Amino acid sequence: MKTTTPDTHYWHELDSPIGRLLLAGDGARLSHVCFQSGPRPFRPIAGWITDAAPFRTAVAQLEEYFAGKRRTFDLPLAPRGTDFQQRVWRALREIPYGNTISYGELARRIGKPSAPRAVGLANGANPLPIIVPCHRVIGTNGSLTGFGGGLPIKRRLLALEGATAGEAGPQGSFKWDARPQPAVAR
Repeated sequence: MKTTTPDTHYWHELDSPIGRLLLAGDGARLSHVCFQSGPRPFRPIAGWITDAAPFRTAVAQLEEYFAGKRRTFDLPLAPRGTDFQQRVWRALREIPYGNTISYGELARRIGKPSAPRAVGLANGANPLPIIVPCHRVIGTNGSLTGFGGGLPIKRRLLALEGATAGEAGPQGSFKWDARPQPAVAR
């Protein structure tokens, strides 16, 4: 990535199997992955510089992930959030590829067993979905719950990973419609 000043921010959009993604960062670290085809597309802030070069490694790793050749990401990250959010986001990175846990389990893992709702809010504020795998958190009963990119994208990410129920619920499987889903627009 490029040498920058503290105020410089770069962005780049790429097509993926789950729709268009916007990547943003300071030239050295990735700060955002945004679903452009989801319910809340992100618009770059005035003054941000469009440039693909700072994101070559991130794009390559995302392509490997979508091709089923990568299970973890090795990228310099710079998510901004509260100390609590940062704890949640670090814990998300510990959920193994292809596994899921509930919000309650995630709360227990960060030492806040009575805070699953707060954990859910921090999960929803994750600025680096896919890289920091918030899609691996599901409801205690095994149901899919909210996701910034929308439930169809969450479903596709879990299917890509061949997700199995971690601590998903009494039936040990997800409660989603297994029929093929319509393609997400790119």
